[in-house]
Amino acid sequence: MIRTVPTKPYSDQKPGTSGLRKKVPVFQQEHYAENFIQSIFDALDGFKGKTLVIGGDGRFYNREVIQKAIAMAAANGFGKVMVGQGGILSTPAASHVIRKYKTFGGIILSASHNPGGPHEDFGIKYNAGNGGPAPEKLTDVIFEKTRAISSFKIADIDPIDIDTTGTVKAAGMTVEIIDPVADYAELMESLFDFDALRKLFKSGFRMRFDAMHAVTGPYAKEILENRLGAPIGTCRNFKPLPDFGGHHPDPNLVHAKHLYDEMMGPDAPDFGAASDGDGDRNLIIGKGIFVTPSDSVAMLAANARLAPGYKGGLKGIARSMPTSGAADRVAEKLGIALYETPTGWKFFGNLLDADMATICGEESAGTGSNHVREKDGLWAVLLWLNILAARGESCKQIVAEHWANYGRNYYSRHDYEEVESDRANALVDELRAKLGALPGASVRGMTIASADDFAYHDPVDGSISEHQGIRVLFEGGSRVVFRLSGTGTSGATLRVYIERYESDKSRHDLDTQAALADLIAAADDIAGIHSHTGRPKPSVIT
Repeated sequence: MIRTVPTKPYSDQKPGTSGLRKKVPVFQQEHYAENFIQSIFDALDGFKGKTLVIGGDGRFYNREVIQKAIAMAAANGFGKVMVGQGGILSTPAASHVIRKYKTFGGIILSASHNPGGPHEDFGIKYNAGNGGPAPEKLTDVIFEKTRAISSFKIADIDPIDIDTTGTVKAAGMTVEIIDPVADYAELMESLFDFDALRKLFKSGFRMRFDAMHAVTGPYAKEILENRLGAPIGTCRNFKPLPDFGGHHPDPNLVHAKHLYDEMMGPDAPDFGAASDGDGDRNLIIGKGIFVTPSDSVAMLAANARLAPGYKGGLKGIARSMPTSGAADRVAEKLGIALYETPTGWKFFGNLLDADMATICGEESAGTGSNHVREKDGLWAVLLWLNILAARGESCKQIVAEHWANYGRNYYSRHDYEEVESDRANALVDELRAKLGALPGASVRGMTIASADDFAYHDPVDGSISEHQGIRVLFEGGSRVVFRLSGTGTSGATLRVYIERYESDKSRHDLDTQAALADLIAAADDIAGIHSHTGRPKPSVIT
């Protein structure tokens, strides 16, 4: 029943920020998915007879690869696999299942917030036994295995019925199809005051949650409407579709503009939220106000004690380097540590495992805590709801009071998507070459205080991660950060992060792009974005 199949390496299977992501036709090449899955197994030790979790976000090609992964897990000696019913497991739910049942690890099939469909994006990533994404030292080994692979093992088994919960045997291995929502919903109920949230909805509180036809739909439907009593219709686009309904499942102001428009309208609900393809990102919009992801991290941390799961306080806050410094001021006031890490949730894992941080967040709409080892979109929404219920104030009031207490970090991210890789790399190389000459220079009337290529020294294991983004810091606390993203599947995405701190309460209601206009112009002056990329403006502004 076990076959060893000869194969040849592919040269392009280096995992990015969170696994291997390519277009579906790339994954459909002969043995492409099998090669990468086998390379994961070849990079691991000690899993014989152990349990592997398998799930995904329901995007196109998920079901086919799940069948391959089950058959290969059996052939390679796993004793059991746990698979989300219908192939569905949100990324945070998969992390929780790994942790709750103490499994060896898990394979998550997703390209996160990227589009899905026959010619769109697909991804495979491995999560370790702590529930978090494989650390760089492991993904490096996986990549080396992909470059040397000569065969893979697979069991000749009939396709498994993944739509029916229960347990079956396949090639001597147990296959358990699990309810993808139950364990996660139970975890959320242990963290948040569900009674208070039921009262909130019973009082007439109106909410709109857009699941974007992605994986969070079943979770939001069960928790918000079934368990908390939110009116039917609170959750929209809650059925996961292989192509996300033809839409881009990224919860930002471009791809979720319909939600933004509704929340800014005359009959807006009290609170609006959305999540992305695999359920690990969030969009938060109050009636008449958009809460930036960077501000959301800070505000959640400042108010976390209002939720039962965090009433004892926070051990620390961690944020990615490009994320605004708003959380830093919260950490300072709370008297706890603030950790600045590279982009990628895997860098938070060590801090969480060492109990050095409780809440973590990224400007790219990812927020989470020590309850799992992934960012968690629905968790962030529920914590916001818990805070709203406990304080009895609107989202807009909470935001205004936070700015009054801590000051406001005007912040924006400009994305230049699918830039030719050579052009993007030339921009970064040229910028790196002149870092030493930038301090002291004046740009648009602002003086550059320092400039560097961010390197992270992990306080837990001592590892060093270099070239994590170029920072240009100005006198007075403003800054611009340049970074090439590792989450796309074609070309390169140049991300430019612009930030200015404002302590004056009378200047907390400016238009963000207007407040940052001089810094936006300075970023182009410093890096030559237009001349290098040929783009007169960003693809997306958030």
